[in-house]
Amino acid sequence: MSVALAAAPLAALALLAAPSPGQTLRESVMAADARLFSVFFEACDPATLRTLVTDDFEFFDDRGGRVATDADGFVAQYADRCQDRLAPDAWRSRREALADAVAVYPIENYGAVETGEHVFYERRGDGPETRVGRARFTQMWKREGETWKLARVFSYDHTPLP
Repeated sequence: MSVALAAAPLAALALLAAPSPGQTLRESVMAADARLFSVFFEACDPATLRTLVTDDFEFFDDRGGRVATDADGFVAQYADRCQDRLAPDAWRSRREALADAVAVYPIENYGAVETGEHVFYERRGDGPETRVGRARFTQMWKREGETWKLARVFSYDHTPLP
């Protein structure tokens, strides 16, 4: 009886963080990460971005402090900035998570935490892309049904790259 009781939390945890068929938890969260950051940096799609974050979304950054306190405010800021990026000669950015530096851990009754390092690239208009910086991150992902939504972001240790 005690063995069954001890195994119950492990079984519940496995069900909570069940990735899409054929994917591990890490692969599932990294796919959600890639989709969110593709929309954020490379598209101008506020409606889709809003579906990818929780209502109580928060973003903390070592350079700006607490820069977002809810999803609607975050998406409104994004919408203003992304319109500027549509000009032909505007600066555009891209973010790449370094797969070898990313770790994902299940969080019981919620989702998963993702930690890692990422690099940032910039280009002007259709010009050449340049790697400009790196940083570390910790992100809390919430599992809602079959969907992962980003709930918290901590972005820190930003450094420029030559």
